[in-house]
Amino acid sequence: MKTPTTAKPVINTLEEIGAVIGKEWKAITKGDKVRFDAYTKADGFDMKLGKLMVELKAEGGDRISSQRLKDCSINSVDKRRRAEAMWFVENEVECRKFIAESKKGFTSLSALQKAIAIASKPKAEPVETTEGETEAKSDVGPNTEGETIVVTKQLVFDKLVAVCKANNIDLLDIAEMLMSVDTVSETEATETKVAA
Repeated sequence: MKTPTTAKPVINTLEEIGAVIGKEWKAITKGDKVRFDAYTKADGFDMKLGKLMVELKAEGGDRISSQRLKDCSINSVDKRRRAEAMWFVENEVECRKFIAESKKGFTSLSALQKAIAIASKPKAEPVETTEGETEAKSDVGPNTEGETIVVTKQLVFDKLVAVCKANNIDLLDIAEMLMSVDTVSETEATETKVAA
């Protein structure tokens, strides 16, 4: 004689479906955190990969050649993962301190990198100048003594020129782009006056 089998109850409400999905998500994120912790240990995947990347970079040049990556059998590892692992090793002390101070923890190097970038962004507050213009006053700048830096048009210009030179960008191209932004704003201003 066959014993009757009990059928699984059918989940038919959105709340029940959501409860199941919520449980699965908790398991996924818990697993991600466990893997992240394992990967960033001294003998973990990201530490070993990062150390290898640092060694390859130390061989010379701005880039690690594709051939060297093939020679070391890491060419199949996603380039973002290689870059993140190298970044983690190069900034290990700061990263570990940030992880320790974190309330939630992290599930990936990408999330850690983003959180550190956001936390280290300077906070700017508007300041009235003698010319009546509003400029941004930053409590963090290129100086290391913690002095306050006032961001001026000249400072922005100087930084723009330096970035363009460092990256072989033609200043005339940037000037044309800036002029097109200014032209657009003048056109919009004229259209607004005509409409009024």
